[in-house]
Amino acid sequence: RMFKPDGTPLGVRQLGPQEIDIVSIVKPLTKYAVTIEDPESIRYHLEKAVHLALTGRPGPVWIDIPIDVQAAPIDCDTLKSFDPAELGAHSTVDLTPLAREVIERFNASERPLLMIGNGVRLARAVPEWRKVVDLLEIPTAATWCASDIISSDDPLFAGRPGSLAARGANFTIQNCDFLLILGARMDNALTGFAPKNLARGAYKAMVDVDAAEIAKLNGTLNTEICADAGDFLREMLNQKDTVQKKDRSAWKQRVKDWQERYPLVTEEHRKPGPVSIYNLAETLSREVDPGDGVVSGSSGSGIEIFIFTYPTRAGQRVFHTAGLGSMGFGLPASIAVSVALGRRRTICVDGDGGFQFNIQELETVARLNLPCKFFVLNNDGYASIRASQKAYFGQSNIGADKTTGLTVPDLSKVACSYGIKSVVIDDQTELQAQIRRVLDMPGPVVCDVRVIPEEVRGPRLSSKQLPDGSFVSKPLEDLFPFLPREEFLANMIVPPVD
Repeated sequence: RMFKPDGTPLGVRQLGPQEIDIVSIVKPLTKYAVTIEDPESIRYHLEKAVHLALTGRPGPVWIDIPIDVQAAPIDCDTLKSFDPAELGAHSTVDLTPLAREVIERFNASERPLLMIGNGVRLARAVPEWRKVVDLLEIPTAATWCASDIISSDDPLFAGRPGSLAARGANFTIQNCDFLLILGARMDNALTGFAPKNLARGAYKAMVDVDAAEIAKLNGTLNTEICADAGDFLREMLNQKDTVQKKDRSAWKQRVKDWQERYPLVTEEHRKPGPVSIYNLAETLSREVDPGDGVVSGSSGSGIEIFIFTYPTRAGQRVFHTAGLGSMGFGLPASIAVSVALGRRRTICVDGDGGFQFNIQELETVARLNLPCKFFVLNNDGYASIRASQKAYFGQSNIGADKTTGLTVPDLSKVACSYGIKSVVIDDQTELQAQIRRVLDMPGPVVCDVRVIPEEVRGPRLSSKQLPDGSFVSKPLEDLFPFLPREEFLANMIVPPVD
């Protein structure tokens, strides 16, 4: 313990083996963090932690239990319990007038768009969302975290907009005149670095259970609704008789035209030679069954190209580490997903650098004989870091490949050492057949995919560094590589900005 009996800090950095002030370290990252001093308080703190973790915006909690407290005998029948009432009344908002306002603005709109995030799933409101979408007959865009809520072949799917996005998705959100945001935190990877320019010609309403996520948009919203996404959707359904039908076929067709005119995967991505991750994502989607789990690994190409490009199918669950881009996520996450889905086949696409971070978990995969298929993107190390170094600093690679101090082992030998089968794909001429071969192999498989080492990520938002070191970026609709100005302007209904 790092404190004196009176609660004041001891002032030391570390007291004994594996003893630090862990609660202070994790407090900024958790909803609740506490050290158990009194064994008799354990029930209270456990119940409080579970309540806080699951209510409002779900989040992590941390309970530190010293070894002597762990060993102390307790009488479960006499332990004090936690009463949620002690946290005070849960603030509620009258959703009736807010839903009425949103519906009225929708009725007046010509180019409406619904933007959904993972908050819809966290609110356990996917069925209600589907009913609202079918009621409004409205194009729906999704964040990357919500990519498995609406399938890519859904007639109302409008894409996944953001700073790395299909042009059609960004043209849609930037040209809409009504935008309802449900359970999406709208970080700058989605809005770009000037939120005021997001859907600037639209009435914008945002529903989020976390008031801070709404506040960070600095008053750029017309209607702010701090509430559970499921509660708001149910209130909209209560008022469904006030929804007016209107012919918006021209708008929906234009959304589809943008998707068809600007596909993410082109013939350039399919030509023979080293594997394009764009082609890998599209081809995998055709071969993966609807009930399979799909996991993207660490940051870099596994997210920035694979998840960005991957067309989702109805019934799939897609998991990735979008918030922090943590290297090492893919392998242990694949174990969790496969087990949680009843030992279903799970496909993981990871980078060769990030795959090494938790390589020991291949032993768990082998011991449990899980049907996990690992497609490891072999691009000679940290391609994302190389791209960032080049884009922002214009200098040679540092610690990112074998020429600058980083090497990765032979993946086939690594798999063999764990008793796992391996396959190498070094040319994409027969990519679909090679992927099918891997997927059909029983048990776990590590597939070494020799990809284009420096494959360009795009379309993407482009930033320019000013003399003072700060960065300014183009508006969200104007992605790099830039379209000819005449073509760009022809795609804009809302007047463009400088």
